Amino acid sequence: PLAPALAQPAAQARGMAFLSLSNLRPAPGSIKVAKRVGRGVGSGLGKTSGRGMKGQKARQGNKGLRGKGFEGGQTPLHKRLPKWGFTNNKFRQKLVGVNLDSIQEWINNGRIDASKPITIKTLFDSFLINKAYDGVKLIGRQRSAKLSQPIHIEVTRASKSAIEAVEGAGGLVVTTWYNRLGLKALLKPNRWEHPDLLPKRARPPPKRLRYYNNYENRGYLSPEMQLKLREAGLPTGHTSAAAASSQ
Repeated sequence: PLAPALAQPAAQARGMAFLSLSNLRPAPGSIKVAKRVGRGVGSGLGKTSGRGMKGQKARQGNKGLRGKGFEGGQTPLHKRLPKWGFTNNKFRQKLVGVNLDSIQEWINNGRIDASKPITIKTLFDSFLINKAYDGVKLIGRQRSAKLSQPIHIEVTRASKSAIEAVEGAGGLVVTTWYNRLGLKALLKPNRWEHPDLLPKRARPPPKRLRYYNNYENRGYLSPEMQLKLREAGLPTGHTSAAAASSQ
């Protein structure tokens, strides 16, 4: 009684083709034969290669297809209508983000001295940042940002999580504003012939002044921060770039 039951799978196995190197084939339709053009008139795609005689569609690099709004060469509708609206992209503030984890790693490696105030110039000289653009923003990756020692850091802006992490370790965060010229004098003071020729720090414009007057942002112009800086023996006002770069 077992013989017929064993014979059926054996017969099915003989009719099936097992997978091996000798019978591997690509999936149907996955490989297409390339169109060979310009190989003689007998192929049907010789001489002009199927593009016809002259014209726009026969030119090299021109498929004869235009983008949306093309109207055959006449001035399209989107160019005939007047412009409206505006954008403030050229006035945007481009900041470089620096994470607390990176600062802690630089401190552990001895590239940054945590016992001294950490400024934008400190980050630049230690090669933690390559460019400053309009300033540096201190970022804390939520709960992962931790410091093993207190630090005093001065940046352009700081996130709430970064402020909590630094102050939780007993440190101090100060947000200060530099314009392009003041930032250049801070990072590269040797471009001026004499330290007395370095420009003084400019005050923030009216739109930025509200941010640095608010102690929640740890703005350096807020009364609470001014008091803390005096207690720590640090400059509180708009000093010259020479004094700021010497810190």
